[in-house]
Amino acid sequence: MKILVKNDDLCIGCGACEEVCSTAYFKENNIEKSCIQVEKGEDNKINVCNQCGVCIDICPVMVIGRNKSGVVRINKRDCVGCFMCVGFCPELSMRQHDDYIEPFKCVACGLCARKCPTAAIAIEDVEKEGKEKL
Repeated sequence: MKILVKNDDLCIGCGACEEVCSTAYFKENNIEKSCIQVEKGEDNKINVCNQCGVCIDICPVMVIGRNKSGVVRINKRDCVGCFMCVGFCPELSMRQHDDYIEPFKCVACGLCARKCPTAAIAIEDVEKEGKEKL
């Protein structure tokens, strides 16, 4: 399974990861529409989905599951927009924006890792038990 791993100590808060994410998925440079968020300050904190899958069990309409690579994905076509997954995400990594009726999250595409100038984020393949397919 692909996951995005982070090293907050290497993050310089430049916003390159947020820019490439929002531009790739929403076609605009808007950090509020980025699946990866950086809490900028003296100690930058990177917040991104760790693919834990808690949202799979929370979803009342069962539209969240794992793809064949083990990445947690949302079937947006059938999502009813209740945002329970956003409220119950233990990492606070499930996102919502008023422009959309569905939540969104990191799908471990790796675009942000390629753009990061300090290698504060990277894609890793890990083995995960109990994969539930979407």
